[in-house]
Amino acid sequence: MNLPYSEQLDIGHFGRFFDNTSECYKFFWFKAILSKISEGKTEYTYEELVDEMIAEAWYMVSEYHLNLGPRDNLEQTVKRMNEITNLKSAEKKSNILEYLKNCEDKEIKQKKNILISNVPYRLQAPLMPQFKSVDFEGKIDLRIQKINSQKRLMYYIGEFERLNTKIYVQEDWLEYLRSNLEIIAGWVNFNMINYLQRRNPSVPGIADKIYPPRERNLAKVKKYWQTIAEVKPIHEIYGEKMIERDISIDHFVPWSYVAHDELWNLHPTTRSINSSKGNNLPDWDIYFPRLAKQEYMAYETVWKYEAVHKEFEKCAKEHVNNSDVEYSLYRKGLGFRDFQSELEKSISPIYQSAQNCGFGNWVYKDER
Repeated sequence: MNLPYSEQLDIGHFGRFFDNTSECYKFFWFKAILSKISEGKTEYTYEELVDEMIAEAWYMVSEYHLNLGPRDNLEQTVKRMNEITNLKSAEKKSNILEYLKNCEDKEIKQKKNILISNVPYRLQAPLMPQFKSVDFEGKIDLRIQKINSQKRLMYYIGEFERLNTKIYVQEDWLEYLRSNLEIIAGWVNFNMINYLQRRNPSVPGIADKIYPPRERNLAKVKKYWQTIAEVKPIHEIYGEKMIERDISIDHFVPWSYVAHDELWNLHPTTRSINSSKGNNLPDWDIYFPRLAKQEYMAYETVWKYEAVHKEFEKCAKEHVNNSDVEYSLYRKGLGFRDFQSELEKSISPIYQSAQNCGFGNWVYKDER
C-alpha cells in the first residue's frame, strides 16, 4: 500500500515504520498520535498517548479476545482493568479514557511506565538510518538528546518527566499527516490487521475487530422469524419460553468472535436472555441439540409456507453468503439427522475455536 508522496519529507523511510514488528506497541502509539492530530493537537504527553493506546486496545482484548503478542503489557493492562473495574467490554471510549485519567491503581501505573520505555524512541528508527540498536539503549536523557539532534524527524521529545514527558509533532509532518489522515490511518490499519492475523491465525474477521463494536442490521432476519412465528409457535432455546412479540436475534457463537451475521448462526430469543448471555458461548451439550431442532423447524416452514419462503429468500441474499453451506443446509428434502449433521459441521469448528480463545461457557438461569 503506497503512501502519498511529499517533496519535503522522507516518505520512503516513513513507510518502513512497521517493518519487522514483533510487538504491537508501534501500531497503537502511532494511532494514538493520529487520533490527537485529528483533534487538532500538536503536542501530547506520554500519558495522553498511552491512555489512548489502552482505550484502542480495550475492545480487541475485552470484546474480541484477541492476542496482541507474547507477554504483551498493553493486553495485560486491559486485563487488569477488567479485574478491578465494572467497565463493559463494549464500553464507550470516552468512559475508558476518563477512568484511565483518574486511575490510581499502582499496577496500571507501573504498566503505563513500561509502555513508554521503548516505543516513543524506536518508532522513528527508520528516519534515523545511521542509528544502531545501542543508540536506543542506556539512560533515557541521553537517548532523547541523541534523537533530538537528528534532522527532519516527525516529532521531537521534551525533557524526560516520565508519563508527563511531551512530544512535539513538527509542522511539516503535521501538515502532511492532517492532509492525508484517512489514507495514513488506512495504511496503519492494514499493517495492524496483518500483524494481528499472524498472532491470531484461527480467528475470523480480524479486519472488523480493530474497531469498537457497531450496531448490526438484522431486520431481515427478525422479519423472517416473525413470519415463522405466524405459522408455528417458537420457543427460544435457552429458557424454552414461547416467543410472541419480544424477538431478539442472538448469535449462537458470539459475533465478537465470528464477525459475521450468517443465518445458520442466528436464532430468536428474548432481549433479556440475549443480554444475559452477552459474549459467552452457550453450553454445547445443552443448547446445540435445541438449536438444531429450532433451526430444522424453521427449515421445514420455509419449504411448506410460501410467505416464509419469500422472507427466507430476502434474508438469504444478505445472510447466506457461502454457496456450499446454502446447498448443504438449505436444500429441499433434508431429514432432521442430515440437517443437524450439516449444521454441526458449520458451527462446531468455530465454537471450539472460540473456546480456545477464552470465550466463557454459559448456562441460562431463570431469574424470576
